Parts: sequence; structure tokens; C-alpha cells
Amino acid sequence: MSRLALLKNRHSGQRCVVVANGPSLNQMDLGFLRNETVIGLNKIYLGFRKFRFYPRYYVAVNRKVIHQAAPEIKAMNCVKFIGDAGADGQIKEDALTYLVNTCMPGQRFCRDIALEGMHEGWTVTYAALQVAYFLGFSQVVLIGLDHRYEYAGQPNEARRMDGPDPNHFSPGYFGHGQDWDNPDLARSEESYRIARQVFEDSGRSIVDATLGGACEIFDKVDYLQISRVLV
Repeated sequence: MSRLALLKNRHSGQRCVVVANGPSLNQMDLGFLRNETVIGLNKIYLGFRKFRFYPRYYVAVNRKVIHQAAPEIKAMNCVKFIGDAGADGQIKEDALTYLVNTCMPGQRFCRDIALEGMHEGWTVTYAALQVAYFLGFSQVVLIGLDHRYEYAGQPNEARRMDGPDPNHFSPGYFGHGQDWDNPDLARSEESYRIARQVFEDSGRSIVDATLGGACEIFDKVDYLQISRVLV
């Protein structure tokens, strides 16, 4: 049995919160996350001091993100799932870090990332949903999934940000000359529909508690009600 396989279903029947990186996080009281099992994404470390929570798990698959943030990712004191294609030698496995196959995933939604790898699905949130499923969570609460972007060019096109980043909770997220890839909202939504179906077929659920989020794939819930339940 692989080291990664030992993590399968370790949170069976529990609930987690996947924290995406939209600007709506700045409008939320995130104090309740200190009591919850959190999966953080990409450059969430930029908000640790402001938001005053720390994730138990972390997911990144995008090559640009990983290369830009490699020192910060290595310094994070949590369990990390990193796409091997994006890691590209910048991140190596250690006691807290698992490199997961994203080059040739076994399924469109990989239920067992130790055996099948992980499908990137045009959004790191989709990768995180596969991690959450693998870990056994019965409900995933999404926050920060604003699902709206300001950008020029075509979906998936490589661009360089001129000025502050308007699309994430920190203006320096991709801002001020950093490279990023334009989002592909249509393919992201395709991925989310697949994830919702897989979860529901297994008697599990994904709910979207993003404040003012534009994604219509998941059932919406009020984050204030969720936070009172979670505390």
C-alpha cells in the first residue's frame, strides 16, 4: 500500500470546507474556519494573517502557481496534495507533501487519487473536490468560489497581469506583472457538474456558501447559517 493510500477515507462521514480564492473572502467573517477541517488552494497563504485560519490540507495543480509560490508552499505546515505535472521538480515529496499524478488521470473524476491520480478539470477547485472525496468527506462546503473574472483574451490563454489582480482576494495574487492562465468557466462548470453527480451518487453532497458567487452548479446556502452550524 502506498503512503498516499493510507489517507483514504480518514474523514469518512465528516464535513470539510474548501476555501477558493475569490474576492468575496474579504467580505466574510471567516473566524468559524478555525474550528473546521479546511482545504486551502493555490495562494491561500496570502490570507493567513488577515483571515486568521490555517488549512489542514492544501491543493495546487497549476504550474504557474506552483513555480511562483514554491517557497511558500514548502513552508506550509499542513498536508499538501500537489499535481506532479505542475510541480515540475519545484516541489518534492516529504512527510507532509504528496505528488499526485495529473499527467494521465484514470478517470474524469478520480475517486481514488492514490490509484487513479487526479484530473485537473480546468480549475484547482475540481482537484480539491477529488481530494475531499478520497479523504471520505460526506459534505463539502465551498466558499470563495466567486466564478467571475475580469480578463482579456481567450479561455486558457497565458497572460501577464498589468496592475493589481481584481479576481482574487489579494491584489498581489497574480498582480503586478505576474503570469497567469485565463480561466475557462465553461469547462470548469462541466467539471463541477461531474463532481456534483459523483458526490450525489455516493450519498454525499457539495454545497456552495460563497457570498454572492456566480456559480449555479451547486445548491446555494447562506454562509452565516453554515458558520453557525459548523462552530
